[in-house]
Amino acid sequence: MKIISWNVAGLRACLNKGLDRFVSIEKADIYCFQETKVTEEQNMFHPIGYKEYLYPADKKGYSGTMIYTKIDPIEVKYGIGDIEYDSEGRTITLEFENFYLVNCYVPNSKKELERLGSRMRFEDLMRNYLFNLSNKKNVIYCGDLNVAHEEIDIKNPSTNHFSAGFTDEERNKMTELLNIGFIDTYRYFNPDVQKFTWWSYMHQARLKDIGWRIDYFIVNKKFIDNVISTKIYTEVEGSDHCPIGIEIKD
Repeated sequence: MKIISWNVAGLRACLNKGLDRFVSIEKADIYCFQETKVTEEQNMFHPIGYKEYLYPADKKGYSGTMIYTKIDPIEVKYGIGDIEYDSEGRTITLEFENFYLVNCYVPNSKKELERLGSRMRFEDLMRNYLFNLSNKKNVIYCGDLNVAHEEIDIKNPSTNHFSAGFTDEERNKMTELLNIGFIDTYRYFNPDVQKFTWWSYMHQARLKDIGWRIDYFIVNKKFIDNVISTKIYTEVEGSDHCPIGIEIKD
């Protein structure tokens, strides 16, 4: 089974840059998108053979998550039960026979770290949510998690220790999640590889490969043997992020 995750930075904008072609070529079983920025009425992308689950933010043109799946889920859950984050459409959970799939767009701490406190609260809620799910069934947690966990995950670590996405606070929250029984699948298979998933639009960052790895597939430890491979599609454009993928045993 192939699952792909991508922060599309606006579903409609990404469609104009080849999203539909990417989907048709990859033929993944499930696509998890973040920062979709569309309502049901605005969404014109309906690939044949997929069920669609869209969770838009209350504020139009902002945030939002979406899942396209060829496999019918047992249950669908929108949000994590907190009005601040659920109003921004940040999390969709699909339950399948052998695992939960959690598609998430983690809040950005913003410039001057003005949302760092809120971000810390979100991290605590998500960690507890994922831990509780993992006590029932295996978990695949994916999306734009808005943190470069280790120095290898960012091009210029020394100059970014106080930047949103690379603060000690954010990195420690990722460590806390991994310490309770979860694994960063890309780093598990590629312990020494530096590869990025996001580049600023400024200063030709993508052309120079001055990037960050902030998009992840994370699984509980019991599930890691079911993971066959992971992939970062650095060559795929259409957003300031590139897609990431995982292949698992059916």
